[in-house]
Amino acid sequence: MTMSPQVPGNDRPPPVRFAFDTYTWKEIAHLLANLPLAVLGFVYSVLMVGVGVGLAVTVIGLPLLALGLQGSRLIGRAERGRARGLLGVRIDEPSPMAPVRREEGFFAWLWTSLKDPVGWRAVLYSFIRLPWGVLTFALTLVSLFVLWPVLPYTARFMANADRGMVRGLLSPSDELERRIAELESDRGVVVDTAAADLRRIERDLHDGAQARLVALAMGLGLAKEKLTDDPEAAARMVDEAHGEVKVALQELRDLARGIHPAVLTDRGLDAALSAIASRCTVPVTVGVDLPGRPAQAIEGIAYFTVSELLQNVSKHSGARTASVEVWRTADRLLLQVTDDGRGGASMNGGTGMSGLAERLGAVDGLFVLDSPPGGPTTVTAELPWRDRENEKAAPRGQAPGVGKTPR
Repeated sequence: MTMSPQVPGNDRPPPVRFAFDTYTWKEIAHLLANLPLAVLGFVYSVLMVGVGVGLAVTVIGLPLLALGLQGSRLIGRAERGRARGLLGVRIDEPSPMAPVRREEGFFAWLWTSLKDPVGWRAVLYSFIRLPWGVLTFALTLVSLFVLWPVLPYTARFMANADRGMVRGLLSPSDELERRIAELESDRGVVVDTAAADLRRIERDLHDGAQARLVALAMGLGLAKEKLTDDPEAAARMVDEAHGEVKVALQELRDLARGIHPAVLTDRGLDAALSAIASRCTVPVTVGVDLPGRPAQAIEGIAYFTVSELLQNVSKHSGARTASVEVWRTADRLLLQVTDDGRGGASMNGGTGMSGLAERLGAVDGLFVLDSPPGGPTTVTAELPWRDRENEKAAPRGQAPGVGKTPR
């Protein structure tokens, strides 16, 4: 008894048979459709490239070319779908273009679109397909009426060539290309974040400690002038200046804590998160289960992520209780902040969630928000774990064990 052939799971077609089976008829249909679709793709690509390059000296040429390349992506998607349905070729869709933030402007979008490798490969595919489509259509049509005994074999040969072209030109970009696009996007996030932090530090110094120290210097100058004429007034002014010094020192400590808190450097995440939890207006339970301390950059990002999330809990949640859990799974550091507030938080709700997601994404991290209306709200953050280097031995003059996270 003859059994009907089946397509194996690795996309390999069944053996060729003299009798026409379903798989052979699909290959024939694909080959006959090559010509009209190749003509459409070739005409589109020629017009797109010709008009875009020809008008490049004007202000509309390059934008038209960029839009045309996005249309070429659609042609590639249609061809992948046709190959999947008729040739059994399963190819993943390539990743979308690297996102361009609105503040980066039109020219950043234009440059990203013009250097899109997926769109250009689809254009090359359209150019190659026209002569190939004419050849396959003619051979298949002639074989269908004249050389039908050998048609299954010729159809398989030409269909395999089609499979090779689809895999070679329309498959996703390789891993290195994808990583380059991600790193370019992440680099922009890191640069913007660093610039914003520097502006914040400058503003805090100028508006806070600097202004207070200027007032302190003026007060001490007046006290110096009154020292001989009115010692009691000078003493009062010195006493006021002493109070101003204490306030300025506290502001500088707060500013330093915002840059990198000393407790995080000395004692690790457990103590640092307990400290910020104690300043939260909502009772917070903290649980840290780590086998050691991660790299300083990862530890700092984890600290400031939890700090900002707890600020959101204090300002926006209306919660009665909250919790912070930190643990390690394989090569990932996981953070989870939960509160029993009103919920309804979103990534674009003005609470800084989108900024946190961008910062985590810049270091290959993940940010997941689950906040249904009515609560509870659960934020899960994931960071890559990197061990600290050259920190196994205690620094000279320091007792072993100092600075490690208590267990």
